Amino acid sequence: MKNLLVTEMRCALCQKSYQPDQIRYTCPDCGTDGILEVLYDYGQAAPSMQPKALRQAKPGLSRYAAILPIANPSHLPPLRVGGTPLYHPQRLGHLLDCPNLYVKDDGQNPTGSFKDRASAICVASALDNGIDLITAASTGNAASSLSGLCASVGLKTIIFVPEHAPQAKVTQLLMFGATVLKVRGTYDDAFELSMQATAKFGWYNRNTGFNPFLLEGKKTAALELWEDFGYRVPEYVAVGVGDGCIIGGLWKGFKDLQRLGLIDKLPKLIGVQAEGSSVLSKAFKNGDKVVAEPDADTYADSISVGMPRAAAIALKGVRDSGGFFITVPDSKIMEAQVMLAKYSGVFGEPAGATPLAGIRRCLEEKLIDHQAEICVLVTGNGLKDISGAMKSLTVSAYSIDRDPSKLETSLKELHIV
Repeated sequence: MKNLLVTEMRCALCQKSYQPDQIRYTCPDCGTDGILEVLYDYGQAAPSMQPKALRQAKPGLSRYAAILPIANPSHLPPLRVGGTPLYHPQRLGHLLDCPNLYVKDDGQNPTGSFKDRASAICVASALDNGIDLITAASTGNAASSLSGLCASVGLKTIIFVPEHAPQAKVTQLLMFGATVLKVRGTYDDAFELSMQATAKFGWYNRNTGFNPFLLEGKKTAALELWEDFGYRVPEYVAVGVGDGCIIGGLWKGFKDLQRLGLIDKLPKLIGVQAEGSSVLSKAFKNGDKVVAEPDADTYADSISVGMPRAAAIALKGVRDSGGFFITVPDSKIMEAQVMLAKYSGVFGEPAGATPLAGIRRCLEEKLIDHQAEICVLVTGNGLKDISGAMKSLTVSAYSIDRDPSKLETSLKELHIV
């Protein structure tokens, strides 16, 4: 069974078109790099995507069912995915002299990350097709997301993670009942093993740069932003980039809104990468020539990727929107993580704070106007990696005596009173 409004699957590289039930993963001609774009009968979908219809729809991803590749919306996990808050943090905007700065906090999804959007579509697709086991490779967030949402409906998960994955994320996986395989290598090594397992054992694969339906889950953040801003879009949307899947998904969401006639132009997408993991930023400047960086490494582990799996759609999306890529050093990501928490109350993991570091650089270098309307997408909760967050702090807790009679003396010694 399929969503009858899905009309074709189109390769992002060669533009070859396939019937919806003809292919499951990537373009046979282009191999694993040929991620497919899911297209719909936008004329038929349009009525259910109008503001009036959405105001009457239930919260959650099912409100966008007409342009999602799922047969049965009831197969979406019962956990609350999406509908994350958009904030207008005045103190943060004042600090950066950017009064129209907004923050969308996707760390408030069920497992604490943006990846729940993609995993929800993966789970629904599996249930649509009678599949009971899903595999994935991840630095942590995608895997814990998949495992949590699978736990909510009783599906099994087998997860490949690099050995250095943060313990908090691995703990989440184990708590959700996943079978966790720690690979003595990088994320790219874990990805390759998951792909081999998919080919050999027929497991359903959640990898976003491979399974085209996952991009459709990620695009829902763009649809929400359009609703959050009163059925319009901001001038800029910034997000941290590793594999390229999230920024590619945002582009797809805004593009679908344009195809539906609901917006007349796309927001400019700003892809922010760490200097130590900047394959796509370099490719964007060099004619889209992607050169792998096997030694890619950054404090922002969620975007530490040496071979981006969704390079084609990420580069196409940023270029199509009129946006650009920018890189920042780990030291600036650390500063941004503290700044985001201290001046907005949003505690983001390093990758979630990376776009703020990018926007800060853009403002300092006058790449964007200080009065521009900018949305920073925080993709993960800071509790995902406490040890990482502690590295960014320049202060520590104070120890004081438990004797109440010494309280005032202790506070004076610390120059608190």
